[in-house]
Amino acid sequence: MGYGLGREDAGNKAGARTVLLASANATLRARLRQELTAMRWQVREAAGGAEAIELLEAQGAEAMVLDSVLPDLEVDELAGEMRMRHPVMDLLRIDGVADDGGARSPRRNELLHALRQAQQGACGTGAGDSAAWMQAPVAAPQIAAADRLAPGDERSVAALQAAAFLHRSKVKIPEGPLPELLPGMVGVSAGMVELARLIRLVAQYSSTVLIEGETGTGKERVARAVHLLSPRADKPYVVLNCAAIPESLLEAEVFGHTRGAFTGAMQPRTGMIEAANGGTLFLDEIGEMPLSMQSKILRFLESGELQRVGNNEVVRVDARVVAATHVPLQQRADEHTFRLDLYHRLAVFPVFLPALRERMEDVLPLAAHLLGKLDKKMPVKRLSDGAAARLMEHHWPGNVRELANVLERATILAEDRREIARDEIRF
Repeated sequence: MGYGLGREDAGNKAGARTVLLASANATLRARLRQELTAMRWQVREAAGGAEAIELLEAQGAEAMVLDSVLPDLEVDELAGEMRMRHPVMDLLRIDGVADDGGARSPRRNELLHALRQAQQGACGTGAGDSAAWMQAPVAAPQIAAADRLAPGDERSVAALQAAAFLHRSKVKIPEGPLPELLPGMVGVSAGMVELARLIRLVAQYSSTVLIEGETGTGKERVARAVHLLSPRADKPYVVLNCAAIPESLLEAEVFGHTRGAFTGAMQPRTGMIEAANGGTLFLDEIGEMPLSMQSKILRFLESGELQRVGNNEVVRVDARVVAATHVPLQQRADEHTFRLDLYHRLAVFPVFLPALRERMEDVLPLAAHLLGKLDKKMPVKRLSDGAAARLMEHHWPGNVRELANVLERATILAEDRREIARDEIRF
């Protein structure tokens, strides 16, 4: 995501007294700010853990006071990560001190004194529920347990980074249906918006389109969008998976054959290219096509003509070709496993579909879209904040296909509840 937690801010001046208050309780922050400002502390405030991370990365602090509950992050995990990342920072909890076993420093004593003063002030004002955090006395120094976050635990660090990303980019869990960038596809990232613009631009013509991208990114959906947005939308859309048909049968499947062309050919058959006449032929995983077939496909692309197996008659076909591959064809051409001339014929209008991990801002919009598209027998569910954060932690090696599977599994695990919990998101 291009976002990392910063080390201790080297720009802080020696002797500076800056404290960060992390709490969603505005009353808590106001009372502590009053006490600490009177003691000549500079006070910064954060309403949640993600905002606290942002402030510490940008400016650092000599001390941090954590509420017992935060709306977006587990307090113990945040405390453990802060101790690891900012070892010289004093870390206190509302109910005590996150102590590393050393002697209590003068500035820690000042912070404890401010906590007690704020407590006494709240108890004397009849503040009621808004000051419930103050009603138990400040305990003796305690260690804020962070045994769930071992130093160097990349998943926990990723969780903090994901929450900070959500906070910074203002990404929210979408409510209701989202507008589609392309038929069947949603997204908010710059890369997907640009892809949609390019597809809408080229769809009106008959130019060959080459779609490159990792497995599971949605290349077939992009190919279908080219067809649906084109003047050929009411004509046939034929899909040929070049990796799924045995090489011995591929030519007959693609170009068709006459009766008796080979053993078992009892009836003539129309090939896939001819079946797409007037419409679109999608060559999926074109990089897996055998070299022996590549020259024949090249001839069709150059002339628009084909010959059925067992027949010398030339048949003209008007089919717009869209191809897709998960391995860059230029790389295959350099390795001499793919014809360079065919690559250039296919790449009249190349587009690249980015991996999901490269457009993390699309994860939650995609999740909302996919949840609405599940089997009608499954009740429509929404993501809890914890489930959304867990989705943002993951690297998504399987891309959108993996996300769809994870959400379907989570929907089943959630049973009759309307909201998917964090622990129901399983990879």
